[in-house]
Amino acid sequence: MRRMMAAIVALLLLAVPAVHAVQPDEIMSDPAKEARARELSRELRCMVCQNQSIDDSDAPLARDLRLLVRERIAAGDSNSQVLDFLVARYGEFVLLKPRFERQTIMLWLLAPLLLAGGGFALWRQNRRRSRSGADVPAPPLTPDEEARLAALMSDEAKS
Repeated sequence: MRRMMAAIVALLLLAVPAVHAVQPDEIMSDPAKEARARELSRELRCMVCQNQSIDDSDAPLARDLRLLVRERIAAGDSNSQVLDFLVARYGEFVLLKPRFERQTIMLWLLAPLLLAGGGFALWRQNRRRSRSGADVPAPPLTPDEEARLAALMSDEAKS
């Protein structure tokens, strides 16, 4: 019964459309322009929430940015012109996916470089360990050690 309820809840959650913070008074009358505005809104970071797009955020600043995007689209700006305007006004941080430029090269390359460096360090450690003989099996037990081990094991079996 619990599995059935969990499956129903999961299906209901999947069936619910994504909730967007765009208010009805923000929506443009031209569907093509509105689609462009929504596309751009998904690429722009809410400066208050910081991990949400302005399309998903309920913050007043996100609303202002959504209105500004729609205003620029209504004025005839292309998508790149709108993004360039907002980057010039708010900085590169306003983009959820920063551009690959000289200023952001470390942001883009740091993770792959760290991953490659970690892989190289593991490879070197593995080579060093195999050369040092760490994988050589231990020598066999002496007769005294075997007797002590047998005694310990027999004591353990009794308890």
